[in-house]
Amino acid sequence: MALKNNGFATNCIHAGEITDQFGAPHTPTYDTTTFKYSSTADMLDVIEGRRPGCFYTRYGSNPSITSVEAKLASLEHAESALVFSSGMAAISATLLAHGEHGIICLGEVYGGTWELMTKQLPALNHSTQFLKASDIEGLKQHLAAGCSLVFFETPSNPLLEIIDISMICSLAHSYGAKVAIDSTFATPVNQQPLTLGADIVIHSATKYLGGHSDLTGGVAAAADDILEPMRSWRKNLGQVLSPDSSHLLARSLATLEVRVLRQNSTALHLANVLLQHPMVQQVYYPGLENFIGHEIAKQQMNGFGGMISIKVEGDGAAATKMVDGLQLFTLAASLGGVESLVSQPALTSHRDLSPAMRESRGITDNLIRLSIGLETVEDLQHDLMQALSELS
Repeated sequence: MALKNNGFATNCIHAGEITDQFGAPHTPTYDTTTFKYSSTADMLDVIEGRRPGCFYTRYGSNPSITSVEAKLASLEHAESALVFSSGMAAISATLLAHGEHGIICLGEVYGGTWELMTKQLPALNHSTQFLKASDIEGLKQHLAAGCSLVFFETPSNPLLEIIDISMICSLAHSYGAKVAIDSTFATPVNQQPLTLGADIVIHSATKYLGGHSDLTGGVAAAADDILEPMRSWRKNLGQVLSPDSSHLLARSLATLEVRVLRQNSTALHLANVLLQHPMVQQVYYPGLENFIGHEIAKQQMNGFGGMISIKVEGDGAAATKMVDGLQLFTLAASLGGVESLVSQPALTSHRDLSPAMRESRGITDNLIRLSIGLETVEDLQHDLMQALSELS
């Protein structure tokens, strides 16, 4: 169902849905690996694109998969979308398909992305140049040298760094390079990079898109010709999202906007409260007026998201004491669920970076990352305050 002229929330619920012969209001789970045909001619018509149909689930040719892909494409204003078995699968397919002439990684990125770029991709002759987000001259030099892909996160994990999407895309395109953006922290509710000039937008669907900590998945949305080589990597590396996870993802997307808007509101309130606490050294949240990227965030985001990072007074032991003192926040990896989560990046998402590397990137031992859920805001505030009180 094409609903390009309808609102975001309407598309969250209705775009891409298939009504079957029994009148199911949403696309059922087609938990089947293959699809039968009455003749070879009919099968070839589908395989060769002369009529719509499904062929083999590992190829992504399954109604549960293609339905949620159509929904995601509508949310990102993309021609198409591909769903993957994880966010890292979506990132790896992007880098493998479009980074053969060199990748430029701007700013901070998730630890798994860093490991992929530094350990696995070099073995496949895909080199990555790492630059600070502010190093525009370095970016120009590497683009002039022929690097084919610029990759960055905005907001970034875990320090919520904001990068000017329109400016970087304009510069990269002037050199003939593509831009891929991991927009997991923002979600399409708060930010739509393709409308700002990006070529590819990526999400870990495990996070906000799934939103209930019960599925693992990834998404890449772009123009058809950009996704085509990524589709081949997905097929041959076995990275497709399963039909049952696709069905769960479609269910979750129906409530995406209402969940994210609530998380935006609660996170902004808590960030302002934490900013005033004597045991908090620094608060990283794009919605704060004193945050370095606040003005750019206001221009390219509709909301500031549900992620907050803080540095507490003291060392890593102090951060652990605060984390272990929380009663309502769940100590766990990941983010973006209906429940509030807490983690220490130095011990989890960025554990594989050396201590010196973490320190150089501001990921200190006293850094704590908070994923704000849907609990009552006063309850979350009380939990944070009582845990911080143990540090004084």
